[in-house]
Amino acid sequence: MLTIEVNGKSLQFDEKKGAVLIDGKLTEVDMVKLDNNKYHLLYDKQSITIELLEKDETGKQTILQVNNSKKTVKVSDQYDALLSQLGLDKAMSAKANQLKAPMPGLVLSIQVKEGDTVQKGDALLVLEAMKMENLIKATAAGTIKKIWIEPKQAVEKNALLIDFV
Repeated sequence: MLTIEVNGKSLQFDEKKGAVLIDGKLTEVDMVKLDNNKYHLLYDKQSITIELLEKDETGKQTILQVNNSKKTVKVSDQYDALLSQLGLDKAMSAKANQLKAPMPGLVLSIQVKEGDTVQKGDALLVLEAMKMENLIKATAAGTIKKIWIEPKQAVEKNALLIDFV
């Protein structure tokens, strides 16, 4: 069973039975694959063209072109449902792949270098904002893949600072 959430609606596809459930109700959908990333559906007397534009590295979030509008959708399968049921989904999401600036400011110093392994709570850098020094710490364990900033560099909010492996 594959579950897709779009704009608050839950769609479930059972590949084995060929069934589609929309908000828990069995629904007839006629679907034809046009090419690798493009499908055509007939649903509720509507013609819908869906094209996969982007997929994140986990495959759990995608951007689709539905007719002429882009939609960000969350995808989960039976394993994700099991992890959620066991409460392990939150523990899995604790691994961070990127550190972004929480506020605009000036990078005063960087306490790590590429290749370093850090634990949750380890100091990564000092960011000065509004004349206050803010120690930015690791939110999860990981290895520094790439440092995108240098000391004395001004950064905007949400600027990419560090990539983790």
